[in-house]
Order: sequence, then C-alpha cells, then structure tokens
Amino acid sequence: MGAVSEPNNLDDLVVRLSGVGVRRGRSDLLAGVDWTVELDERWVVLGPNGAGKTTLLRLAAAELYPTVGTVDLLGERMGKVSIFDLRPRIGFTSAALAARVPGDELVRDVVVSAGYAVVGRWREAYDRLDTDRAMELLGALGIAHLAERTFGTLSEGERKRALIARALMTDPEMLLLDEPAAGLDLGGREDLVARLSTLALDPDAPAMVLVTHHVEEIPPGFTHALLVREGRVVVSGLLDDVLTAENLSKTFDQDLVLERSGDRFFARRR
Repeated sequence: MGAVSEPNNLDDLVVRLSGVGVRRGRSDLLAGVDWTVELDERWVVLGPNGAGKTTLLRLAAAELYPTVGTVDLLGERMGKVSIFDLRPRIGFTSAALAARVPGDELVRDVVVSAGYAVVGRWREAYDRLDTDRAMELLGALGIAHLAERTFGTLSEGERKRALIARALMTDPEMLLLDEPAAGLDLGGREDLVARLSTLALDPDAPAMVLVTHHVEEIPPGFTHALLVREGRVVVSGLLDDVLTAENLSKTFDQDLVLERSGDRFFARRR
C-alpha cells in the first residue's frame, strides 16, 4: 500500500482516517484504511464496483461511523462532536440525495434549501443574499436559465449540476462528489468534467474528493488519487505518481493500458 506523507500542519487536514474499518455482518466494507486529505488537495477515489468507495465517502461526509479506527473531519473527532454541527461544513452529492429531491421542486429551491440542510422547501424563509448566491452558483454551473424549472424536468446532466450547486451553497470546507458523471452521455460528461476542472483549479475552492470508476472522468486540476479494491487501499498519493497502468491493473484485476493526453487519462484492456 502506498504511504501518505504526514502533513506539515495538522490544522490543514480536512479528513484523517486512521486504521478505519467498516463491517456489516461478516463482511468488511473497508479494512485498515489510513488516509488524509489537506485543505488545498483534490482527490479522486478509483476502484471497481463494491470496492468500498461510497462507504469511504460516507465516512468523509459524516454520514457513517467506523466500526474500528478513528475518523477526524475538519479538526473534529467523529463520535465526539455533533454531526449536525459538522455536516453543514461539508458539501455532498450522490445518487441517493438526487432520489430524495421532489420532482416538483424548483431548481432554485433545490439549491437555496441547502442553507437549512433540508430537501424539499417548506416554510423556511430565505433572504435576498441566499437567492442571489443560489443564482450565482447555478450560473457558474451553466444552468441559471433553469432556475424556475422543476427538478423532475431536468436532464440527468442538469440534475447533477444542480446538486453540485446545492453542495456549494453553504460555502463548505470540503466538497464530496459520488460518481457525478454516472449516467451522462459523452457531451454531458465532458461539460461536467470541464466545470469541475474550473472549480478544482480555483485556489479558493474547498478541498475536493471525487469518486469514479473511470479515469476518463478525472478533471484536470485534481492532485491526488486513492485506489481501492475489496475494501482496502491499493495505493494512494500524488496523482502522477500513483495513476499507472500497473496500479490500475492491480486495482481492477485486469491487464490495463493507461494513456495520457495533456491533462486527461484514458484506460483500456491490453
């Protein structure tokens, strides 16, 4: 397993997993995971189905407690802090969240309601600053013109971008993206990758962790990679160091060729 160097300043850590395992029944979803994410890092988590990627992200989102080991998020130890104080500091998008959004919810309200950490606007009151920020984020993701549309009428790619805008609404210290390009066609994927690249290259953007199965979905500007298989870390570290054909082949149990064009990666079976 590739070693992760100790950060110079522990105050810069947004995620620290030490000896973490998650067990369900007789199955280990994760085992022996050590991982740190710093404030200015952008991580991609790669691995096959069932590797434990989503479980890892749910730990980082304060949605899950480890069976063993310790999880520190944004300087707080899980189990010793209220998750309701912690979660507003973390932006999180996932298919599970998308499924909870009412189809008749206005796109603008999908975004602005993140301020109250609710899904589905009810009687909350929002001021002009809230709605202006929601519109600014929708604009940055190229869908401001859809603000008055209902969520259920959006394409898959438009929904993904609306949920990323929602995740950014509270100005989080960490942004977690669980397979944001899943289900998108080629055009939708490339548009999303370009917008995530712009965000990743922004020095004022939060720390980012993106889960995917595909190296083609890694946006330029991402700095680190964590490769997982069967609940265990295969290798982790700087993207250029760990993203190799050998490591990918070990992770996906296939003889793979890795190619690079500029800042994009492509993989195929040999």
